[in-house]
Amino acid sequence: MVRRSARLSTAGRAGAGQKRQRPEIPTPTPKQPGESSSSSSPADGHQPAVSKRRKVAAASRSGAKKPDLHPRLFSSSTTADPQPCLAPARLHSLDYHRPLLLSGHAAAEHRRSLLSWFDSVSTTRAMPWRKPWIDPALSDDPVQLRRALEVRAYEIWISEIMLQQTRVAVVVDYWNRWMACWPTIRDLARAHADHVLAAWRGLGYYSRATRIHDAAKLVVDDPEMRGLLPATPADLAARVPGVGRYTAGAISAIVFGRAEPMVDGNVLRVLSRQLGIYANAKADKAVIDAVWAAADALVKAVADDGEASVANGPVSLTDRPGRWGQALMELGSTVCTPKPDCSSCPITSTCRVYNEGKAFANGAGMNDRMDMEDLCGLCLPFEETIGKDGPLQSKADERQAGPNRLSLADFGFQVKDGSNASSVSPRKQPRSRKGASAGAIADYARRFPAKIAKKARRLPKGLLAGLWELPSTAMSSSGSTSAKKRTQLARSHAATLVKGSGASAQGLVHVGELGSVPWLFSHIKLTMHVHLFLAAQGKQCDLAEGRTPTQPRRWSRNVDDESMGTGMRKCWALVRDVEASEPD
Repeated sequence: MVRRSARLSTAGRAGAGQKRQRPEIPTPTPKQPGESSSSSSPADGHQPAVSKRRKVAAASRSGAKKPDLHPRLFSSSTTADPQPCLAPARLHSLDYHRPLLLSGHAAAEHRRSLLSWFDSVSTTRAMPWRKPWIDPALSDDPVQLRRALEVRAYEIWISEIMLQQTRVAVVVDYWNRWMACWPTIRDLARAHADHVLAAWRGLGYYSRATRIHDAAKLVVDDPEMRGLLPATPADLAARVPGVGRYTAGAISAIVFGRAEPMVDGNVLRVLSRQLGIYANAKADKAVIDAVWAAADALVKAVADDGEASVANGPVSLTDRPGRWGQALMELGSTVCTPKPDCSSCPITSTCRVYNEGKAFANGAGMNDRMDMEDLCGLCLPFEETIGKDGPLQSKADERQAGPNRLSLADFGFQVKDGSNASSVSPRKQPRSRKGASAGAIADYARRFPAKIAKKARRLPKGLLAGLWELPSTAMSSSGSTSAKKRTQLARSHAATLVKGSGASAQGLVHVGELGSVPWLFSHIKLTMHVHLFLAAQGKQCDLAEGRTPTQPRRWSRNVDDESMGTGMRKCWALVRDVEASEPD
């Protein structure tokens, strides 16, 4: 007896030491991206300070993208003022965002502190792709060196793609199994596409697996690359499908020892706090560009710190850029999280946001007045985070605050009724209590970078491309439905799947609804109701037309071996359990 099932669904990432010569590895010359500029003048006129500041900040945003912005802020020759700006106004100029990690006599020492911290904690979370840097100076055999770099670049590439939108604890097992199947990029290039999708099953975003497989074949077959990923970010992003700015920087720094930045979501958060930028670090292009420019300046400074490096033509190679990039990511994923543990951070002394919170804990007053035209154009007005009753902390935050923690309301900033936020004044000093200051500083840091409203969940676009699924149809309503309505729709949809009508369609026997599978995938929330149909004894069910060549319909004789997403496999498990429970 042939069994088929259908489901119904309701929608719903120099020190100048002596340089050693290394065996030459041919690497393409990176292209230098251009930078556009635009400017705008702030509005004039008599208006309340906060309103005027909003207009000035908005008008200054395009000015913040001028070509001289990044050298002005991130040149190692500039000096940063360590004094924090003070909330609630947070009045400051653009120069406030010069990194304390980059300038001053102690900057190099602070950078070394972060590297030392990373070296001490990197073994705590076991990541099999974290391995010692391949020092080209230690190899006298260019062929052997190339083979080693080929494997290392491949390992880092796979780990970085897997880590996109996925927790480290989950990726470790997937990475180990992947490498056991295909230990080199050449092995992956020879693999069958279905086997690659099967190995990716459960990681989500299945188009990533397809891109990886296609890219592996391209890299192996390319007469220049011949299995070795390019060393420069520009060539990696241009020549390897699926490799973006961050992954390219990670491969270049970690594998090839180049001073290239790698900025993922964790690093965006860490550096926005280090720089004291209160803005949308995920969508504001001026902010993102500023953080990338800061990361670039920092990794180059780190590459020049202390030890000797290896000369590769005009490029100096060392393990420090890779360690530095991973240190920032580790800090963001374990300490400088959305709810940070500032007391465990090794570089609080250079963190603008930490110093601002500390100033509050010490009862510091407001900033001196400054001309509105001099205000920073990157940051959003911080006053907007203050409610009508004055606290910088939200009501939800206050409910979560334990007995040993001060809310930011305790720091005494209050907005008088009928006035704007510029009239905020101190109310009282924080209560003296052990540990209260550290908790309050962390609460303050939680506000950085500025939060944005989450987008509504959207339908998928190619996220499950190339995967097999059971036939389905969407419910017309996103609300709850009765079992009777679901059964009617299941029968109606099943009839469209087979050729003919009437008696032929009646050859399908509806067994019943087996259960429901709730599934959250990326921005998609589904509840899939699984219905089982049997082909009546002696009835032949041929598939009806209706699918495009890219979405063919076909029966499967071995569903367990098909490449399916996690949610679809759960649906199939309900059917398989019914089969297993039936007597022979």
